[in-house]
Amino acid sequence: MIEFIDDHRGAYGVEPICGVLPIAPSTYRTHAARRADPSRLPARVKRDASLMPEIARVFEENFQVYGVRKVWRQLRREGQEVARCTVGRLMKTIGLQGVIRGKPVRTTISDKAAPCPLDHVNRQFQAPRPNALWVSDFTYVATWAGFVYVAFVIDTYARRIVGWRVSRTAQANFVLDALEQALHDRRPLHRGGLVHHSDRGSQGGFKRLSQHHDEGGCDDRLNPPNTSRSNTPSAWPKPVSSRP
Repeated sequence: MIEFIDDHRGAYGVEPICGVLPIAPSTYRTHAARRADPSRLPARVKRDASLMPEIARVFEENFQVYGVRKVWRQLRREGQEVARCTVGRLMKTIGLQGVIRGKPVRTTISDKAAPCPLDHVNRQFQAPRPNALWVSDFTYVATWAGFVYVAFVIDTYARRIVGWRVSRTAQANFVLDALEQALHDRRPLHRGGLVHHSDRGSQGGFKRLSQHHDEGGCDDRLNPPNTSRSNTPSAWPKPVSSRP
């Protein structure tokens, strides 16, 4: 946005552009002044600029395997007074990530060849009444016995989990079980306008799930592929991606 104003201020002026864009002229001028004179930058920005090379150095000296916790502890041993959350934020900013033990777990594998209904929700996760819009998702949780998968069905009206199941494997059955629990507990009216919304994934078989929903009295809707994170309300529990 700042660059856009820089490119067009000569033709239109700062105030007219800021009147259209969601930015105040004073905010733009403050950023421009800080860019021209780095000494006017906020203290946090200056400290971040001094910490990022130190974080990168510790990461490189330890064979690029240290994560946030070990980088933070090494900096503390060297006398750097820095919070762990600051180290995590700056490592994410400069693209550093430690090595994770074990195999990475994928929870969304999209199949573009599989049939996909239209998305009738359009990321509007609000409902005027209970049993109008349910969203489903599942994630994995680390336990002492290994990873387990947890499926959720959430009513968007109350942001309440109305059905859930835990499984050792990512199969369609345990996602269906979570939906069965929600249908049994809530008992929505048959053809009462309930929409069930989930992310698109190839595991488990979409056709089977959609037919099952028709028997339960709810209308099935899926997200487009590769949109699981953007379509999950961030204020809710964090099921990362669903795929019935």
